[in-house]
Amino acid sequence: MAATTADVESLIALARASNETALGTLLESYNSYLTLLARVQIGRRVQGKVDAGDIVQETFLEAHRQFPNFRGGSEGELTAWLRRILAGQLALTLRRYLGTKGRDINLERQLGADLDHSTQAMDGGLIASQSTPSQHVARREQAVILADALGNLPEDYREVIVLRHLEALPFAQVAERMGRSEDSVQKLWVRALANLRRTLGGTSLAGGAAGDGGGGGGGSAGNPS
Repeated sequence: MAATTADVESLIALARASNETALGTLLESYNSYLTLLARVQIGRRVQGKVDAGDIVQETFLEAHRQFPNFRGGSEGELTAWLRRILAGQLALTLRRYLGTKGRDINLERQLGADLDHSTQAMDGGLIASQSTPSQHVARREQAVILADALGNLPEDYREVIVLRHLEALPFAQVAERMGRSEDSVQKLWVRALANLRRTLGGTSLAGGAAGDGGGGGGGSAGNPS
């Protein structure tokens, strides 16, 4: 059974009471979410030359160290706090790969803003739940739910959705990145969205998912262009 908001808040309370098991469980539940966010930034900036999983593990270590300073009590506050730590870890890593370009003192701030934007795109742009506000509370943060669902998709389905919607690439660039023809990528995209819809258990896709998705050149889920 999927965790609810109450489950998360209970884990936060236990972790704050120095329950190491609860803290480990709490942080691990955001593995897919943070990995997806890190992967998008890595794809945009260094074309996948860095392992997102390694950065997320460093983020967990830092979050574990800093947790006594966390003052929030909700999942929204926790995910915002984790994104700030992830931005710091991404900045440290990217500076090693970007050379002089990575010396920008605003890099961490830019990364933080980009991570927030990706979360907003996941919350309101890629999927739009038809649930009521009370169900939203019970079902937790939409971006976390989506990340978990994407993590359960076949790799090529996950890749086409990430490139198309979160990296906001047009189909031509998605095809280039995936080493496929543009036509095959469009067909793959349609199947991937259908699979994602099933994985989400009936959640409807927003217009941005079924249409342009922010990448330019998109049609509809049934008739991509």
